[in-house]
Amino acid sequence: MAGVIGQTVHQSAQGWQPVYANPNLAVMSISFLLEEGDAAVVWRGPRKNGLIKQFLTETDWGDDGLDYLIVDTPPGTSDEHISIVQYLNDARPMMVNGSNNSGASGAIVVTTPEEMSMADVRKELNFCKKTDVPVLGIVENMSGLQVKVSDLQFRRDDASDCTDDVIALLREKCPEVLSMTASTDVFATSGLGPKGMAERFKCPYLGKLPLDKNLLKACEEGSSFVENYPESPAASPLNKIVDSLILALPVEDDIDDVAMEGSGD
Repeated sequence: MAGVIGQTVHQSAQGWQPVYANPNLAVMSISFLLEEGDAAVVWRGPRKNGLIKQFLTETDWGDDGLDYLIVDTPPGTSDEHISIVQYLNDARPMMVNGSNNSGASGAIVVTTPEEMSMADVRKELNFCKKTDVPVLGIVENMSGLQVKVSDLQFRRDDASDCTDDVIALLREKCPEVLSMTASTDVFATSGLGPKGMAERFKCPYLGKLPLDKNLLKACEEGSSFVENYPESPAASPLNKIVDSLILALPVEDDIDDVAMEGSGD
């Protein structure tokens, strides 16, 4: 992710030096500390918690500091989640809008629409409630697949490829179809889905983000998705989600906003 595979971090008198994916995006990851990128991290709680504390308190983000610190957490409610909230409370005790007693400015909760994912997310939402972490919103991830008809592949009943024949036929008989977008649901929505879950827990529903191969490509390359693929299916929904989060957490001169991202997908 972010095009920083194979990079390493270094310690200085100021602390850990993060890896910069670009001048405005600094990254810290345990993978930067491993001799081999594919090595498994088999650590017990105290060692993991110690590293989390180091990352949160001993990383040198530069003289200008950060506008936002985003912590990507695993699905569920584990020791890591508890440790992050506790350490942020110790490092950044504050109140946001007079009502938030948490060091974290909020949590962005990500889920796919099927029950297996939402079951994890409901636990995360209850975790946030118990730890006084505001929920900035729920994102419905991988919500359908949208592909330009011209980019589809077609196969016959015997699985042989007939894409060229179909595209040629459409170009001859109905060329306007080639500029249309085909859409299908990948996951079956459980009940009222993530939007209904957001209403039940009284937190914002930030919208749907469809599967998009260009988004994955941009992440792996470390390039800006919305700048390089502005017409891609997920570009507009992603912009709307980010705009909503910026409105919820405007950048202030003296305060760095800390958002936790939890995923149930």
